[in-house]
Amino acid sequence: MEKERVGIIGVGLMGHGIAQNIVAKGWPLSYLIHPGNQPTDRLDEAGARPCETTAQLASQCDILLLCVTGTPQVEDVLTGSGDLLSALRKGMVVIDCSTAIPESTVAMAEKVTKSGAHFVDAAMTRTPKEAQEGRLNLLIGGDAKVVERITPLLSAFSENRFYAGAVGSGHRLKLLHNFVSLGSVSLIAEAAACARASGISDEVLVDCLRRGGGYGAGLDRMAPFLLDGQVDQLRFSVSNSLKDLSYYNAMAEEVGTPHLIAAAVRQIMDNLVNAGHGQEMLPRQVDLMAQSKE
Repeated sequence: MEKERVGIIGVGLMGHGIAQNIVAKGWPLSYLIHPGNQPTDRLDEAGARPCETTAQLASQCDILLLCVTGTPQVEDVLTGSGDLLSALRKGMVVIDCSTAIPESTVAMAEKVTKSGAHFVDAAMTRTPKEAQEGRLNLLIGGDAKVVERITPLLSAFSENRFYAGAVGSGHRLKLLHNFVSLGSVSLIAEAAACARASGISDEVLVDCLRRGGGYGAGLDRMAPFLLDGQVDQLRFSVSNSLKDLSYYNAMAEEVGTPHLIAAAVRQIMDNLVNAGHGQEMLPRQVDLMAQSKE
């Protein structure tokens, strides 16, 4: 079967790896030129086509991926300065890979559907490293038949795909995932700061956690920083963490479930951002906590 034409908006840390895998696996690819893009030389050499406007991009694709930061950016692309909504054609599919507020996702999907196109939320987990390797996890919400149609494309840049249900479900599952993930990392960071202040080495703490109930993905991503000062396993900023945790707290408030722990972790991120550390990678909060001794 001939591959559908693909467009992408947001060739950043995650989107660049996605785009590389799409074009390398034979999908016709176009992308929107933007100052926030990573270098696109390799994409251009592989045959990807740069576009100046969202209208031009939409005219060259059947499936359009949004890999932007969050809800404000998605809304701006679709109905704000990007005005993508007016350029959609009947039968096109818009795939939102951002981390977004589910209520906004549902509202944007309704607008896209009224235009005759389809909307799927396919939020990502894992890191830019897995994006480059084509091994992302995708948390998906949308009409099952539309999801089936786009699964060959999603398979080009993901290892695992979790279909959560109707539109918005993918973004809800992403917020649940990120609360657990970011909360675990912050818990380890706080413990590590306390260990340092107590005279216990990072090496001993990591070894102890690895061999006991403290072991998990959060430790795997924090250990390289604790042992060698490396952040490559968790290239995720404090400001992005604050955004995601704010979205989660809003979702929990909406559905009426407790969120005391989520509120506390969000407060940690808010404090760090207010102290000017928003662009620090998340593992660095260990040093920042140790410095503040809070």
